[in-house]
Amino acid sequence: MTLGEDVYAELDRRLAPVDAARTAAYPGERPGRQPVHTCYVPADAVVPGLAAAWGAAALAALDEHGLPDLGYDAGLLAQVLPRVRAKLADEPVEDLRVDAEDGYRGRPEAEDGDVVRAAEAVAADLAAGTAPPSVGIRAKSLEGPTRRRGVRSLDLFLSSVRAKTAVVTLPKVTDVEQVRAFLPVLDALEDAHGVALDLELQVETPQAVLGADGAVTLARMVHAAGPRLTGLHHGTYDYSAALGIAAAHQSSDHPALDLAKQLMQVAVAGTGARAVDGSTNLLPVGPREQVHTGWRVHAGLVRRALERGLYQGWDLHPAQLVTRYVATYAFFRGALPAAAARLTAYVERADAGVLDEPATARALAGVVLRGLDCGAVDAAEVTAATGLDRPALDALAGRGAARPGSSA
Repeated sequence: MTLGEDVYAELDRRLAPVDAARTAAYPGERPGRQPVHTCYVPADAVVPGLAAAWGAAALAALDEHGLPDLGYDAGLLAQVLPRVRAKLADEPVEDLRVDAEDGYRGRPEAEDGDVVRAAEAVAADLAAGTAPPSVGIRAKSLEGPTRRRGVRSLDLFLSSVRAKTAVVTLPKVTDVEQVRAFLPVLDALEDAHGVALDLELQVETPQAVLGADGAVTLARMVHAAGPRLTGLHHGTYDYSAALGIAAAHQSSDHPALDLAKQLMQVAVAGTGARAVDGSTNLLPVGPREQVHTGWRVHAGLVRRALERGLYQGWDLHPAQLVTRYVATYAFFRGALPAAAARLTAYVERADAGVLDEPATARALAGVVLRGLDCGAVDAAEVTAATGLDRPALDALAGRGAARPGSSA
C-alpha cells in the first residue's frame, strides 16, 4: 500500500456527515404491509359493518354478472378466483378513508354530525374486530377558505373514533409550507386524542409537482413531512382538470399523469413513503354490459399501475373490489415462478442465465412479500418455490423495524 492512513481518515471525516444525512433522509423501505387500495367513502355514507357490506356487494355483483374476459390465462384465473372470493368474504377492504372532502356532498352545517357519526361507526367496527386493517380520514385542504373546517373535522373524527392509529390524508397540497405548518397540528391532535397519526399527501395540483422556481416540489414535501409520511396519492381528476385535459380524456393512464406519478416515485424512493395511483370514476354498475365495461377498464388500469410499480390505488365502489383483487392476485401469482427462480439462483449463487444484483434481489423479494401480504400467494407455496421463509424474504427485501414517528 502506498497511501497513508491520513488519506483514508480525511476521506471518512469529509464524508461522514454526508453518510449520516443520507441515512436520515433515505432510511429505506417502510416495514409492514402496504394496502393494495384505499377505499374512499363519503362521511355521510359510513355505517357500522361497512367493510363486510362492501365485500358482500362485490360478491353479489360477481355472482350476478360473471367475470368478463380480462385477458388472463384460464389456468391462472382458476387459481385466482377462489382466492378473490375468500378475500371478499374475509377482508374485502384493506384501507378505509372516511371522506370529508370532495366525495362528501353534505351541507356545511351537517358536516360535524356526519363526521362524528362516521367516526362512531368506525369505532364500533374497531371494537368488534371487523374494521379494515388501516383506517383514517380525508379532511378538507389547508387553503384559506377550508383550512379551519378541515382541521375541525379531523378533531371531531379523532375524538370519536378511539383508534390507536389512524391515517390523515391532506388533499390539494400546493406548497411545502402547508406540510410544515400541518405537522404541529398533527402533534396536537395526537396529544389530544392519544392516537398515532400517519400522513398522506394528495398530489392533485401542478404546483405540488413543479414549483414556481422550477424545483420539483414533491421531493421537498416528502422530506419536510419526514417519517410521518406514508405516501403520495395521485388525484386523477383534479390533476387532469388543472392541466386542462378534456373530461372525456381524463384517466389515470393519460401520459400527462404518468409524468407526475413517475416524479412521485422518484421523490419517495428510499424514503419509506410510497407512490399511490389514483382512481377511475367509470363504475361497474347497471346492466351486465355496463358492469363488464367498468370491470375491463378498472382491471386494465390496476394491471397497468402494478406493471409500473404502483402497488396501491383508489377504489370508489364495492364492485370495483372484484377487479382490484382479480388483477392484483393475477399479477403476483403470475410473477411468483420467475421471481422464485431468480431468488433461488441469487441466494445459491447459481449460474441461471440472469446475473442479479442485490438491488434486484430486494425488488424480487419485495414482489413476493407483497403477494403474501395481500393473499395472492401463501407462505407454504412461497417457501416451496423459493426455499425461503418470511424472515429471510424480509431480510432480502431490506424490511426492518418500524421507525420512530411512524405508526406503521
